[in-house]
Amino acid sequence: MKNKKTLKGQSIRASKCQYISGKTKVLGLLGWPVEHSLSPAMHNAAFKHLGLDCCYLTFPVKPGFLKDAVKAVRALDLAGVNVTMPHKENVIPLLDKVDADASFIGAVNTIVNQGDKLIGYNTDGRGFMKLLSEACISVKNKNVLIVGAGGASRAIGYYLCQSASKLFLYDIDRKKAGKLIRDLKKINNNVFSAGNINNMDKYDVIINATPLGLRKNDPVPVNIGLLKSGHVVCDLIYKNTPLLQKASRKGCKTLNGLGMLLWQGAFAFELWTGKKPPVEVMRKALVENGSVKSSV
Repeated sequence: MKNKKTLKGQSIRASKCQYISGKTKVLGLLGWPVEHSLSPAMHNAAFKHLGLDCCYLTFPVKPGFLKDAVKAVRALDLAGVNVTMPHKENVIPLLDKVDADASFIGAVNTIVNQGDKLIGYNTDGRGFMKLLSEACISVKNKNVLIVGAGGASRAIGYYLCQSASKLFLYDIDRKKAGKLIRDLKKINNNVFSAGNINNMDKYDVIINATPLGLRKNDPVPVNIGLLKSGHVVCDLIYKNTPLLQKASRKGCKTLNGLGMLLWQGAFAFELWTGKKPPVEVMRKALVENGSVKSSV
């Protein structure tokens, strides 16, 4: 059966769509934009595999409408949601409770609706560390550079500063980078400003935590000419960005954010359902739908 068009250009394959009843629990993704997200494919495949009466949708929430969207999570009794750009930090004051790690990070990517109480968590950092582990990359005794000081950077920085030898941060917004450095120093005093990023020799692992690379004409966030074959280059965007393509040609080991997306989703799935996530089913769904280009 051919795909049938639905709202906002989303499509479902009717022959594979599980039955949705009045008891179906609804989960989803709050963000802007969200129409190209791979999260629905991943979570709906997991629900179907385990026979859970749940479905996962995308909810485009423009800046300025986040408060209304969170009220809707309560009003519509959604079981839970993920939160992506640009709302991960601004959602915190709208919640009833925030997990200690997410509170320190200052960003939430997963909300669980528990008895009408909205509880916030952050599974991004754990997802990134699992990505590194799967790729057999250790940051122990390594110097790590994160480019960008937004919500994703805060999440991975929280874990990296506890594992790496030194963590360096750079953002074009020096004030924003400075605040994140001060916050992370409360955990470990090994966090520093990168100043500028024209000296790549002092870094072992370089991570792009900015949106640069999402769009066709975006500039590359670091100077490719300064990269060497010994560098590990990661991009939290889950496609083969120009940064990764050019770094690979320089002989660098490269990783995109698909594995982070997988594992942050797996951890969120467990928070929502209390069940062990079918990781390989979720991974397969991501790979099969991986031609879709987005950030979360």
